[in-house]
Amino acid sequence: MTAPTFYRLRAPNPDGASSTAVSVRVDPDRPDPYPVYLAVGRGRRRMHLTPDEAWALWRCLSEAVASLGDPPDHIRTRVTPDRR
Repeated sequence: MTAPTFYRLRAPNPDGASSTAVSVRVDPDRPDPYPVYLAVGRGRRRMHLTPDEAWALWRCLSEAVASLGDPPDHIRTRVTPDRR
């Protein structure tokens, strides 16, 4: 059995005083077809995804944000997988 892996990054909010957590959990041993779990913020926006849905989201989202211009500085960081 493989432990779930977490990927996390914080995004600054427009108010400049806080940030929003973005995290993804990948659990390849999950018994249902949704091994990818995406959470944005504190409990408000969460969704379970199949691998195909996750890839489609990645593709659409990457194209969409690329159309907004150069990536911000806070995104130029290495996202390291974590087992907790």
